[in-house]
Amino acid sequence: MFVWSKLSASKWMDAWEERFAGNPNLVIELIKGGNSIRIRLFCGTQAEADAVVAQFGGSVRIMANAEWNKPVEPPRPVKVRDVFVLTAEKRPKELAALKQANPKREIIVIPPEMAFGTGDHATTSTCLRLLVDVARSRKGTAWTVADLGTGTGVLAIAAKKLGAGETFACDFDPFAVAVGLRNIARNGTPEIQMKEQDVLTWKPRKKGYDVVLANLFSTILIEAWPVIGKSLAPGGDLIVSGILATQAWEVFKAAASNGIGFTKVVKKGKWVTAHGGHLADLIAAGA
Repeated sequence: MFVWSKLSASKWMDAWEERFAGNPNLVIELIKGGNSIRIRLFCGTQAEADAVVAQFGGSVRIMANAEWNKPVEPPRPVKVRDVFVLTAEKRPKELAALKQANPKREIIVIPPEMAFGTGDHATTSTCLRLLVDVARSRKGTAWTVADLGTGTGVLAIAAKKLGAGETFACDFDPFAVAVGLRNIARNGTPEIQMKEQDVLTWKPRKKGYDVVLANLFSTILIEAWPVIGKSLAPGGDLIVSGILATQAWEVFKAAASNGIGFTKVVKKGKWVTAHGGHLADLIAAGA
């Protein structure tokens, strides 16, 4: 494994995020003082890392496998509606204190490893809030879930705790799958089926899923709409995110050409999250 890194002024943080939009292996750290950032990109091959150097400068080093599990600065707990608190905390004493401070909320533990989706990112937190709303509308029914590009598994875990039945989660990155499996175990949701799978080559089951979650980058979503459409059962709820606001129009236009539409769009910072379903179902419901 190789890591490319470069120092930059903090005012260019948004520009760096947009340059690498679509790559889940990007990490941007704010350096003490706040004036500078360190951009790191984890690469599977030296050729991939060298190509980044050729375009943007910076340096490359070989990274020890153990560094993948090295924790980063833990994010603050994230509250989701009146239902969940997401935390990176693993110590029993601190978890007990957090539970005491939030007696009506369930705690989900997602340590900050090198996989996307700890709950503090705008895309993940907004997906979680929309998922809570969908779960409430489906209360008392046996609803199924597919979490595409699951990362840490947090959306699948939350769905299961919200009352979902059969729950499937996948990610193309084997490291993310390993992290997701650990999180499934630590959060007491072993029924979730986790699989290493590229969504672009996935063949969903014929009857589809009642709720499909796809927190993917814009470029991947545009390619994946045909598969996502097939994975969503008639009358199903679709929640998508990972969309930069500057790319939202292209994403939604591609979705419409595949018979998918959205009734709710939430913009948080430069990120967009949306809730919708099959256009035919939305039109029939008068949405």
